[in-house]
Amino acid sequence: MNLKEGERARVSSLLSRGSMRRRLQDIGLIEGTEVECVQKSPAGDPVAYRIRGALIALRSEDSSNILVACNG
Repeated sequence: MNLKEGERARVSSLLSRGSMRRRLQDIGLIEGTEVECVQKSPAGDPVAYRIRGALIALRSEDSSNILVACNG
């Protein structure tokens, strides 16, 4: 998932496995969920995303395993 600040997309698939996949699902990242990139840290990692109304910070190594389709 590589979104610019203010950009929105929908989750199309999770590539993570095991406990990380479960954690992502627990915070609401399932197919069809809208995600908005709210803010990137000055160093670029982590990034804050709005997911189902909650603000969640994800490291790039974790968010890279989330496939999204940009809203058009």
